Amino acid sequence: MKKSFLYIVAALSLVACSKEAATSEQEERVEQVRVRVLQPREIEREISVSANLQGYLTVNVAPSLTGKIEHIYCEVGDRVAQGQSIVTMDQTQYKTTKISLMNLETEKNRIEQLLKTGSATQQQYDQILTQYNSTKEQLEFLEINTYCKAPFAGVISAKNYEDGELYSGQPIVVLTLLDKLKALVAIPENYFPLFKPGMKLSLTSEIYPDQVFPATVEVVYPTIDASSHTFQVKIVIPNGSNLLRPGMYVTTTIGLGKANTIVVPYQAVEKLVGANDRYVFLNDNGRAKRVSVTLGQRFDQEIEIFSPEIVAGAEMVIQGQHRLVDGVKLNVVE
Repeated sequence: MKKSFLYIVAALSLVACSKEAATSEQEERVEQVRVRVLQPREIEREISVSANLQGYLTVNVAPSLTGKIEHIYCEVGDRVAQGQSIVTMDQTQYKTTKISLMNLETEKNRIEQLLKTGSATQQQYDQILTQYNSTKEQLEFLEINTYCKAPFAGVISAKNYEDGELYSGQPIVVLTLLDKLKALVAIPENYFPLFKPGMKLSLTSEIYPDQVFPATVEVVYPTIDASSHTFQVKIVIPNGSNLLRPGMYVTTTIGLGKANTIVVPYQAVEKLVGANDRYVFLNDNGRAKRVSVTLGQRFDQEIEIFSPEIVAGAEMVIQGQHRLVDGVKLNVVE
């Protein structure tokens, strides 16, 4: 019995010693790495972005009145001029209200003459005037929503009904401006101070590989998306030739001048599995320090990175970083 007890104690001691040795070995693990001393480099600042084109203006022709559609004057693809009739709804309510207004105008004029001779009171006149003005406003509303006209010159890009159908809320037709297009592009937040309205740039499309289309920055949105660390820029593209169409995919390379920045080997930047977060390792007094970074412009096998801790003189691991964890000891080799 005593021998069994001694064996158990000895076995437990061996396990404890093994764990202690393993822990000690893990704490003393040293990784062989190569580092680069970071130094600013002058670059030609330019970024390439892509976007889908949109019609500069798009309007759903959707009257505020439900009812039967009397006639649609256009088909998909038709060009319409500003002020051109597009849709006529059932006219019954409009015509009835128009007759009521004519009768009220006659009565208003009659009471106005009686008021001058003292045969009518001011109260009577005020009452008929109120009815007249209210009916006139109603008629104006009915006219706009019975005889729908194009608010601008454009192209019919969708049609959802036919003559005689009951309008139930879905736009009857969709009018799109094609002579001028727009695109919203997402720009990394680091470039925010460099973008101003009025900047000129050029677009290219795979559909027209030999052509370049001029564009202008119209709006720089004032906020940064916290999840993507980007801001939006609205660009405007003249399209008098109508070669470009909404939905087309375009790219642009934007020149932003020269800048001094930190550029490192692309392979030295790690990516968090299952996310888009990027990070690098610095040599912090002989230990690995993980630092989150934002990517900038790429130059072949090198990439621009941003972080408050990425400064001139810092030592960044450029080989052996795949084996590192935060805080592990480093042995820097030449």
